[in-house]
Amino acid sequence: MNGEPLLVLLVEDNPDHAELVMRSLGEHHVVNRIMHVSDGQVALDYLLRQGAFQDPVSSPRPHVILLDLRLPRVDGLQVLQTLKETESLRQIPVVILTTSEAEQDIVRAYRSHANSYLVKPIG
Repeated sequence: MNGEPLLVLLVEDNPDHAELVMRSLGEHHVVNRIMHVSDGQVALDYLLRQGAFQDPVSSPRPHVILLDLRLPRVDGLQVLQTLKETESLRQIPVVILTTSEAEQDIVRAYRSHANSYLVKPIG
């Protein structure tokens, strides 16, 4: 990355979960910058540079995406599938960060080329 600040796109609709992730990453000095969006459609708009996110300078590509599965408007698996089908985005690592331990969700995520699947602790 050549000293470039690490940008994480956090796609999480639960504000409490988002705050915990952002606080944890900040406390551990994991990232320099976090872009948080709260639904799947806004995530796609950001990544595909549509609407308010057309300027690549103010909407740079993230280095990694933390993606919840249960999202309003467009669910996380649909976001993941769109990312991996888009030539300019498919190389971005995607970590599923969700409360679902359902085997079906895990299998679908990996079949859609998620790089990792982490279950958020409940409570």
